[in-house]
Amino acid sequence: MAALGNPEMLTRKIKLWDINAHITCRLCEGYLIDATTVTECLHTFCRSCLVKYLEENNTCPTCRIVIHQSHPLQYIGHDRTMQDIVFKLVPGLQEAEMKKQREFYQKLGMEVPGDIKGDLKSEDPSNKDAGEEKAEEDNDYHRSDEQVSICLECNSSKLRGLKRKWIRCSAQATVLHLKKFIAKKLNLTSFNELDILCNEEILGKDHTLKFVVVTRWRFKKSPLLLHYRPKMDLL
Repeated sequence: MAALGNPEMLTRKIKLWDINAHITCRLCEGYLIDATTVTECLHTFCRSCLVKYLEENNTCPTCRIVIHQSHPLQYIGHDRTMQDIVFKLVPGLQEAEMKKQREFYQKLGMEVPGDIKGDLKSEDPSNKDAGEEKAEEDNDYHRSDEQVSICLECNSSKLRGLKRKWIRCSAQATVLHLKKFIAKKLNLTSFNELDILCNEEILGKDHTLKFVVVTRWRFKKSPLLLHYRPKMDLL
């Protein structure tokens, strides 16, 4: 307990270099961006790096453990805690990444998603309260997010089709959200009974719709076409 009152212990500084190995991606050797963890072994990488790697491999890049024989992308998940730690430890990293993403969308002539627009204007103290109130209102139900149009088709005779198969929702929604939505509409006992596929590939439950569009539907016309079926059902 005496150590808690020691000023030297409270003011001890740790160099970023000493912890770099814990907050960098083994694949690109840069700081983690959109940190994604392998659920089997808990090793973490940049999402884009890991997804690209898993297109031709089914093992962890660090320990080589088999993630899954045929669908390794189902067994990785966004690690929000790790990403928050990285952004807090590395000065200017989050701002720099948001700037890169804004420039990417602007270069393609696309609307910049609400979650990465950032505050590009200086704050006006007189409008601060009104601005915060408006921001809170706009964020309700993710109405300020980039939107994705989806067509949900059933490709199994064991399930019925949705009465309304066309939906529009936040690009930040995940495949798990869609599973829950479909299960509720079809009165299924559990959303875990479902697989959702894009281009005949089973999607991981933690994939955001934005991620699905960018990696599997980038050059195709809207809407995003997804199929659902009972888990392990044969096509």
